[in-house]
Amino acid sequence: MYILGIESSCDDTSVALLDCSDDSFVVLAEKTASQVDVHKKYGGVVPELAGRMHAENILPVVEEVMNEWREKMGEQHALPDVIAATTGPGLITGLLVGAEVAKNLSYFWNVPMIAMNHIEGHIHSVFVSQQTTDNSKQNAIPLSVDRSPSSLTFPALCLIVSGGHTELVLMRDFGEYDLLGKTRDDAAGEAFDKVGKLLGFEYPGGPKISKLATDGNTNAIQFPRPMLKSDDYDFSFAGLKTAALYELRDRPLQNEQEKKDFCASFEQAIVDVLVEKTKRAAKEYHVHTIILGGGVSANPKLRTELQIMIQEMPQAQLLVPSPQYSMDNGAMIAATAYMKAKKKEFTEWQDVVVNPNWEVYDK
Repeated sequence: MYILGIESSCDDTSVALLDCSDDSFVVLAEKTASQVDVHKKYGGVVPELAGRMHAENILPVVEEVMNEWREKMGEQHALPDVIAATTGPGLITGLLVGAEVAKNLSYFWNVPMIAMNHIEGHIHSVFVSQQTTDNSKQNAIPLSVDRSPSSLTFPALCLIVSGGHTELVLMRDFGEYDLLGKTRDDAAGEAFDKVGKLLGFEYPGGPKISKLATDGNTNAIQFPRPMLKSDDYDFSFAGLKTAALYELRDRPLQNEQEKKDFCASFEQAIVDVLVEKTKRAAKEYHVHTIILGGGVSANPKLRTELQIMIQEMPQAQLLVPSPQYSMDNGAMIAATAYMKAKKKEFTEWQDVVVNPNWEVYDK
C-alpha cells in the first residue's frame, strides 16, 4: 500500500511516500522543509510565521516527493493509494495548511484520505526505517522482527516527550489508548528549550543542552525532581525551569565547565522523572513493550537511561525511533495511516476538520 503522509503541526513541513505492509514501512521518498532559521531569531515558534512558511513550502515539498517517487518506481505508480495528513493536535495555522492541501489532493486524485493524530504518529515512528528502495520493494531491507508492527505484543506503554507534550499513554491495541498521565504545565521539551534560552542558546536550545551535558557532572547542582514521588503519572516541569532560573541568577556560571555541569545536572533531573514514572507504570500495567516517541526521544541520555531500565524488565522490549524520525515527519504519519487504512477508516475530504487540541486517547 503506497501512502502519502503530510505533517505540518508545528514548524516543519514534512511529506513522505511510504510502501507499507504488516512487516515493513519502506520510505520511497521524503522531504522536510525546516523553519528553524526563521524562528530562532524570536527564541521560539511564532504561529503566524509558521503558517505562512507552511503555505509557501508545502506544494513544492509535495511535488518534490512525488517526482522522486515516480522516478524510482515508474509512471505506473502515478498516484498513492492513500493520503494522510495531521489534523491535530498542533498549531492551527499549520494544521490548516496541511489538511487543506490533503483534501484538495484527495478530491482531484480521487484517492481516499485519513485524518491523522500527531501524537499517534509519534507512537508509530518507531516502526519507520531509514532505508530506501530504488526500483521495487524487492530491494528494500525489511524491519527487524522486533520492530515490526505485526509482532508487537500488547499492552504497550508509550512515553511521548516533545516541546508541546509529555504524556504516558497505555496502548491496548492499535488505535486503542488510555491516558495514564501528562504534564500539568510545561512539557519536558519546552523546559529544555526555555532553559537553553536562559543560557544564551539559539532556538531550539534542548539539543545544545544535551550536547554540553555529555562532558558535565550530573551531580554538580541538586535540581528538584518535580512530582517524582507523587502517586500518579502526571508530570510538572515549570518549577524545575524556575529553579534553573534562580540558580543562574544566584550563582552565575563562571566558565565553560560550570556551564557543562549545569546542563548535565538539569538534563539528569528531567530524565530521572521521565524514567522513574515510566518504570512504575510499566510494572503496574505489566506491559510487554515500551515505546519512546517525540522530539525529546532523540536525547541520548534519555535513551540510555531507558535502555538500562529495560534490563530489569526481561518480559518487555524498548522501541525507540531512528533519530531522524524523532522529530516531526511525514513518514510517521504515513505509517500510522496504514494501520487505519487496513480497517478502511477513511475520512471523506469534505468532512475533515482540524482540531488543535485533539487528544490521542479521545474516543
